[in-house]
Amino acid sequence: MDDPKTLVSTDWLAAHLDDPDLRVIDASWHMPATGRDARAEYEAAHIPGARFFDIDAISDTRSELPHMAPQPELFISRMRAAGIGDGHQVVIYDDSDVRSAARVWWTFRLMGKTDVAVLDGGLAKWQAEGRPVEDMRPITRDRHMTTQRQARLVRDVTQVASASKLGDHEIIDARSPERFRGDAPEPRPGLRSGHIPGARNVPFGTLYNDDGTMKPPAELRAIFEAAGVDLSRPAITTCGSGITAAVLALALERTGHRNWSLYDGSWTEWGSFPDLKIATGDA
Repeated sequence: MDDPKTLVSTDWLAAHLDDPDLRVIDASWHMPATGRDARAEYEAAHIPGARFFDIDAISDTRSELPHMAPQPELFISRMRAAGIGDGHQVVIYDDSDVRSAARVWWTFRLMGKTDVAVLDGGLAKWQAEGRPVEDMRPITRDRHMTTQRQARLVRDVTQVASASKLGDHEIIDARSPERFRGDAPEPRPGLRSGHIPGARNVPFGTLYNDDGTMKPPAELRAIFEAAGVDLSRPAITTCGSGITAAVLALALERTGHRNWSLYDGSWTEWGSFPDLKIATGDA
């Protein structure tokens, strides 16, 4: 079911592509090991009218951690320059193995913007259906934007450590089972292996169908519950560096769960601190 606040189909986007207050964003981001250049791929082919959102550049440059949520002032500046502002319906897509559009959906939500959705199936589904792409950047006009940061949607390491100790939140980890258990090394050097004590493992890839579309809400709920997640409790999502944690957040929102937040530093932060406890094996 299409929902302009969470997820819309390629049919929905095709029907609304020429709406004057629609803005489309390419939010593709790739792990460094893939060797892919998201911006170059955008320049070669993107959905007509799409703007490119650089997740690494539109981030908190004061932090040593990768692509942390941007300051509101930076977000506003970059979005206004892209012609995105108040009153716009935003649709975000990606062509990424890590479903990075969800991260930008969360960023908009963090800034108080709710008329924002992810394109179900992304660019791959759009192109597989023979829909148009172009290689021209859109002509943009500055659009006024206001934000109201929603602090409840993000958690820092102190808050997550407290939640782990007290057991008063469901901590849900989007990484692979091997990384969660500590059986596989982390892709970033210097990080310990394992997971936050008390966390549950819901690998983000399990939330998608073979065609790259997200599973329906009832199936999403069943996946969380099968992993031991109590959906009546507040949830904190986490992953390697805050990208796929946003996939879990989007999935929770699709199930009707509203009391969730994202641990922005994720394992890149937690795994680098020797004084923070870690767990290994299954939850």
